[in-house]
Amino acid sequence: MREIIPIRGATRLPGAPEFVLGLINLRGMVVTVVDLVRRFGGAPADPVDGSIIVVDFGTRAVGLAVDSMRDVQGVRPRTVETGATATAGLPVSVIRGMADTTEGLAILLDVGAVLRQVMSLAEGES
Repeated sequence: MREIIPIRGATRLPGAPEFVLGLINLRGMVVTVVDLVRRFGGAPADPVDGSIIVVDFGTRAVGLAVDSMRDVQGVRPRTVETGATATAGLPVSVIRGMADTTEGLAILLDVGAVLRQVMSLAEGES
């Protein structure tokens, strides 16, 4: 994770899937923003109270729009339980595992897997 910023309007990309919100300018850097909830069949991220989590994906920065952020916590790899099944409507292919945090049980997304799927769908590879 690079940083978390308030959600903002994005310039829509013609022909992009609904879950690709578009492009934003972040201090001179062009960032593609993907709505995570919409990607997995939910309602669009909250345009007022939502956040964008900016992550590195290869050589580019990508924004993940979410409804809310409660906390950022480090998770020790040895505390991650792998072998997760489909949870909260998410496909198993994007779940890295589950971890017990101070806020309770958390589902850990494999952000790389999510973005690889998004990019292949956006390029029409199904």
